[in-house]
Amino acid sequence: MGLRVFYEFASKPIRNIIMKMMKQFLVPALFGIALSAPMASAQITLNPISTSQNGVPADLYDGSAAEIVKFDPVTQRMYVVNGFADAIDIFDVSDPSDPVLFRSVDLSAYGNPNSVDVHPVAKLDQVAVAVGSGDATVRGSVVFLNKNGDFLRQLQVGYLPDMLTYGPKGRYLVVANEGEPNDDYSFDPVGSVSIIRTGRSNVEKYSTTEVDFRELTMEDIPGFRITGPEGTTIAQDLEPEYVAICGKGKTAFVACQENNGILVVDIKSARVLRGFGLGFIDRAQLGNAMDASDRDDMIRIANWRVKGLPMPDAIACYEARSESVKGKNTYIVTANEGDGRDYVGYSDESRLEDLDLDPSSFPMGDTMKLRENCGRLDIITTEGNYDEDAEYEELFHFGGRSFSIYTEAGERIYDSGEFIETWLANNAPEGAFNATNDENNSEDSRSDAKGPEPEAIEIGVIGETTYVFVGLERVGGVMVFNITDPHNVSFVTYFNNRDFTVDFDADNLANLADAGDLGPEGIDFVSAEDSPNGVPLLIVANEVSGTTTIYELNPAEF
Repeated sequence: MGLRVFYEFASKPIRNIIMKMMKQFLVPALFGIALSAPMASAQITLNPISTSQNGVPADLYDGSAAEIVKFDPVTQRMYVVNGFADAIDIFDVSDPSDPVLFRSVDLSAYGNPNSVDVHPVAKLDQVAVAVGSGDATVRGSVVFLNKNGDFLRQLQVGYLPDMLTYGPKGRYLVVANEGEPNDDYSFDPVGSVSIIRTGRSNVEKYSTTEVDFRELTMEDIPGFRITGPEGTTIAQDLEPEYVAICGKGKTAFVACQENNGILVVDIKSARVLRGFGLGFIDRAQLGNAMDASDRDDMIRIANWRVKGLPMPDAIACYEARSESVKGKNTYIVTANEGDGRDYVGYSDESRLEDLDLDPSSFPMGDTMKLRENCGRLDIITTEGNYDEDAEYEELFHFGGRSFSIYTEAGERIYDSGEFIETWLANNAPEGAFNATNDENNSEDSRSDAKGPEPEAIEIGVIGETTYVFVGLERVGGVMVFNITDPHNVSFVTYFNNRDFTVDFDADNLANLADAGDLGPEGIDFVSAEDSPNGVPLLIVANEVSGTTTIYELNPAEF
């Protein structure tokens, strides 16, 4: 395909022609590969020491057999959400180089498990699982198990509980109830956050409070997208995706992915304190370039007159000091995946080539709409048509292809911009750039969508250094950055436990196991103090391959 052909290698006459054609709609800031974050010598390395799964690889393919993983230092077990079997797979990892399946807990009688967490108080024998009902019109639940997988209690929560997490002392369990509509959009439940007061009492005494969004106005959540079909209320439109709790555990930060915003929830009073929209990433600015086409037969990372909405999936938070800001402050870190609403009854997605562009805004719009340029880029149809005619004055696409850091007030102080894509273009093996996660021989196939698609995120501290681990859902692998000072971020390393030379796709799964890990969905960091072998670990659950891989982090130094 000639994918390694870059603009900078072209002859001068060819460059002049390209520049002349593009200058009215493509900002000629960066056609080649440049790094938007400083490179740094690796402070840690990721060394895979084991991979496990429960089932036959070909049977588990693309079945979400390993979605979310959580490690328990007391039992030295890892708990893996197995959506393929509607189960929680419990592995003994007392020897992390040789995990052994302890038990698979069938939860199909309760619904579809989506998330798992272990009570942080060592003496409490408890695991919580968010379970969806499988029916958009029926509320989900949290199922409590002991660490051997025995049933303790089921508590009803909101519609489609998608993620849950205990606070740092375990007194509260916070659940993000996404509240997605059914496929024809005839029923759109309200999104909500359930707060379960656990304390340190018997599970039978637990009580649940639902943080309802019915009283929220747009003044409470400035910058949020509320864009469902006509008649959709704010409460129905809000779709909580992920929860992060840090510090003293008083506040929960709740990502609403489709709404491109974060809610700040006071846990004790169970109310929304405020919300803030996440704005956009301007692809016309230096440092924010991207590859927008899967039909140009090359890697072409360039600045375009489109804007990306971050729309994070996983988020995390931490406290840090910086030379730029007084005192210790709380920061929110987001994996900017992007996500649309594409249902039978309603869709907010369209290819750019299918949209009408305002000629005064896009004087060379017809050229921009060519498939080898931006024509196949997925555009958000609810944004950018300000005068409500048939033409768009601005264009917005899904996701940031990046990770960001925000203050707790909602100010974005860092975004990795084009770094992930440009680093992969320069350093990933042949066939990897913007490849998809369910087949090899797919290089560049995700450029028109969300690129490498950062989705999973986890923060870990080793010594005096704070790292963020960013899982790339499509190409796979984990990127590591030093975020000790959130105002001075540096790249550390990248590792992808995937073999792009293996020939496989949905119709050819005979050698799937040789392809390695596909589609990282969940990440859990294990400190040296909690690790079974005294070495910091990173555990990654991969939903397409159904594999869970354990990495040692720079074992030579510990």
